[in-house]
Amino acid sequence: MTKRQAIPGVVLPTWDATQTRILDAADALIATRGVHGMTIAELARRSGVSRPTVYRNWSDADDVVRSALLRRVALILDRFPAPATTRVAIVDDVLRFAALFRADHVYRHLLTEEPEAFTRYTLERVGSSQRAILGWLAVAIRAAQHDGSVRGDDPQAMAVMLLLVAQSALLSQGTVSELIDESSFERELRAAVEGLLRP
Repeated sequence: MTKRQAIPGVVLPTWDATQTRILDAADALIATRGVHGMTIAELARRSGVSRPTVYRNWSDADDVVRSALLRRVALILDRFPAPATTRVAIVDDVLRFAALFRADHVYRHLLTEEPEAFTRYTLERVGSSQRAILGWLAVAIRAAQHDGSVRGDDPQAMAVMLLLVAQSALLSQGTVSELIDESSFERELRAAVEGLLRP
């Protein structure tokens, strides 16, 4: 695994052909069985490699899951070739990221069938996926501060709070779906993000 800098200030990994095959198999397993269905033996079988090959790249099944989830985030971030530079653009990008996240087949399965996985992989500690998102947000916030459309506080702290707001909304949407429809959810999330950034 090597590193790439697709977004200024945000270093994302790249995976070689063998690692990509293994992570493709991990995606398929997570999307059908969830993270609890992930074993090194099944991963090796599905990807057509030996178990020692998997272990040369990852320490255990949890490590593979974390890399698979990071890769899904990296693929979403690749859909944003240039960072936002205004408050309006940041709000639009956050809403678009949320929509892409929910549409991703791996994350969609976890959100609907195994939401407790997020406690293990994203809520107990800040993982590499969240750090990539934080870097992306901080770059945009810093740029938008220069044009005066975003308040001038610490971009990293603002990115953390913005992540917490969006993450909480995404993970809780299924719980409150009977109380708020899709368009209202998007409107209120937009208002929350806008309010957090406004000078």
